[in-house]
Amino acid sequence: MKGTFLWRNRVLLSAGALLVISLHLLTTGLNRGDYAAAPALAMLEVMRPVQAAAAHLGDGACAIVHNYLDLVQVQQENTRLRAKIAQLETQQAEIAELKTENQHLGELLELHDALGLNAVAANVIGSDATGLSHTLILGQGSLSGLRPGMAVLSNLGVVGRIIDTSKHAARVLLIDDHNSALDGFDERSRARGIIAGVVDDGIIMKYVDRSEDLKPGDTIVTSGLDGIFPRGLLVGTVASVHREGPGLFLAVQVRPAVDFHALEQVLIVTQQTPSPPPDVRG
Repeated sequence: MKGTFLWRNRVLLSAGALLVISLHLLTTGLNRGDYAAAPALAMLEVMRPVQAAAAHLGDGACAIVHNYLDLVQVQQENTRLRAKIAQLETQQAEIAELKTENQHLGELLELHDALGLNAVAANVIGSDATGLSHTLILGQGSLSGLRPGMAVLSNLGVVGRIIDTSKHAARVLLIDDHNSALDGFDERSRARGIIAGVVDDGIIMKYVDRSEDLKPGDTIVTSGLDGIFPRGLLVGTVASVHREGPGLFLAVQVRPAVDFHALEQVLIVTQQTPSPPPDVRG
């Protein structure tokens, strides 16, 4: 037996038989209930929780990755939208500012046409920082034809007069400064007086005879007699009239027509003011 072919090749033949049996089992499977299937089924049952957990973790990881990517995209989109909204708000503010400026310039142009005099428009770029005087700084100067003594107006009324100029800027003394004075009269009663600022604040009408009939609410305009302001420009309205005391003149408080703190553009009369008609002098 030991010398036979089967004995000499027993290892090779046994390995080949086992290989054939293994291939058969892999290709055909095992019938349910076979003893050979028991270990595989036991291993399948043992591995099921592990595989389920791995599959769950894999699904969770994928979901986390997708959610993170979606969140990043949403944040990027929100950032882009916020930047766009800020840009639109800035543009809207600029448009509103340009609209307001154009409206003011249009009103100054109407005033220019009504005056019939040469005039220059200028932006208000500053004011007196010390509070010792009531002045404004304009963004136009001598190169634009401005010089001291010229009248400064707004679409609402009289502002003041230029007292100093440089090449590109000018200083305006407001009519509510205590150093300011201009000639004016009451449109209703025709009573004349000098419009002057007071140290505290506001303006008054000085040297009005006690016999004059001024009343609160009366309109005060320029007379043109000072040679600076054209005749008939609005100065303000009478706020109060007092006759107490032994003095020869009335104490007349005037409410300015212009809010000097809100001025943005003004008109400077660069042409010499024509003399008023003779009847104004009386």
